[in-house]
Amino acid sequence: MGALDQAAPLVEWELPEEFATLRRLMEARMIKAGRREYVQVLRLLETFEMADLQVAVKNALRMGAIGFDAVKHLVLCQIEKRPPKLDMDIYPYLPKANVGTTSAASYMSQMKRGQAA
Repeated sequence: MGALDQAAPLVEWELPEEFATLRRLMEARMIKAGRREYVQVLRLLETFEMADLQVAVKNALRMGAIGFDAVKHLVLCQIEKRPPKLDMDIYPYLPKANVGTTSAASYMSQMKRGQAA
């Protein structure tokens, strides 16, 4: 992590706070590979404007699509004024959330149990 923080091109570079959040999440999930992906995100500034990339990073964080490919897709959608089409099946390393459907009867039984206490 220190080498990235001390990199000459990044010294005194003020990035929006979303970038720090993205970096933390990428590094927490993929450690060294996450750091490399974060650098790839920064390199998108060679092609795209900061404002467009910042919107893409915000959207990626909001969607939970934390990765270079997702950010690149989102910045391209931002530029081309089209809706993103993220197929989460192509991001196998992202954690999947399985949320079951709860019946109203189960919910009501919990409510009754809470009132009795």
